[in-house]
Amino acid sequence: MNQYFSTYRRLREGSHIRELASDVSLTHRDFIQPLFIDESVSMRTPIATLSEINSDTLESTIKQIESDLKHGVSKFLIFPVPKLKSESNFDFSFILNAIKKIKSTFGSSVWLAADVCLCCYTSHGHCGILNSEGTRVLNNETAHAIALYALQLAEAGADFIAPSDLMDGRVAAIRDILDTNGFDHVGILSYAAKFGSHYYGPFRDACKSAPGKGTGLMDRKTYQISPFNSVDALRSAVRDFNEGADILMIKPALLNLDILVQLRKLILAPLAVYHVSGEYEGIELLAQKNIMDRSRGHIEVWTSLKRAGANIIISYASRHAKEWIDKIEY
Repeated sequence: MNQYFSTYRRLREGSHIRELASDVSLTHRDFIQPLFIDESVSMRTPIATLSEINSDTLESTIKQIESDLKHGVSKFLIFPVPKLKSESNFDFSFILNAIKKIKSTFGSSVWLAADVCLCCYTSHGHCGILNSEGTRVLNNETAHAIALYALQLAEAGADFIAPSDLMDGRVAAIRDILDTNGFDHVGILSYAAKFGSHYYGPFRDACKSAPGKGTGLMDRKTYQISPFNSVDALRSAVRDFNEGADILMIKPALLNLDILVQLRKLILAPLAVYHVSGEYEGIELLAQKNIMDRSRGHIEVWTSLKRAGANIIISYASRHAKEWIDKIEY
């Protein structure tokens, strides 16, 4: 038996053999960088609760993308923050013009996924249209509005549509309207297993989309998935895949590795994970207090996500991925 005890140690002896023996690899090409384009700001404005991330004007967004391309980032998830809020008759022209400008500037050198939700457009912050009492999100009316929005985004030049509202049937509605109007080449990145979470706080600050203002519906529990119901997450992901989603997303990432592992076994489709704002900021705050090395903290998280089966990682630190990964110590 003794001859076997040292076998594993020999594969850990030095950095070269550890690198050769590793079965998980990271590449910056698998990362997506979120961007917040805010109609209400006149200049790039740091987001107080989201370290190193800004609310950008269209002009500063162009400069940011130029910088990101130089650092190996070419894939982006776009979040609009409109100046005006309403309950209906939403004006999407701001983000449509932004996507047109980005695409006319960078062409095929960038890949744009456009987040599709109404939370940043509504005065109450919910992800859809409410009933007259303000107590319930109307599923079918919202799914219809989301599909029309998705078509406009495709017409503006978005490469992928990323519905995050979690209405039943919205993927099928989007796929149908895109295909009917000649956009069968535009894909869908579905927020398929999106849990209600307390880790979204910094993101809601960035998008100015905290729910409940002026309504009797103070949270998103009636449409986001409960952390206590893993079957619901798996069911929702399988449904979205069957309705035509090309990529399925699990969110938050670290808190739901079990869902990622199970979906990897269930579905032969690319799986994305969103390392959400609260998860990201936890590492940032530890690093700021010199409790953790920043790059090593993020890389450890990314490695665990890859090990669990993720193909794609959405991270606020994506613009550092190439530099940090190139310096990995095995």
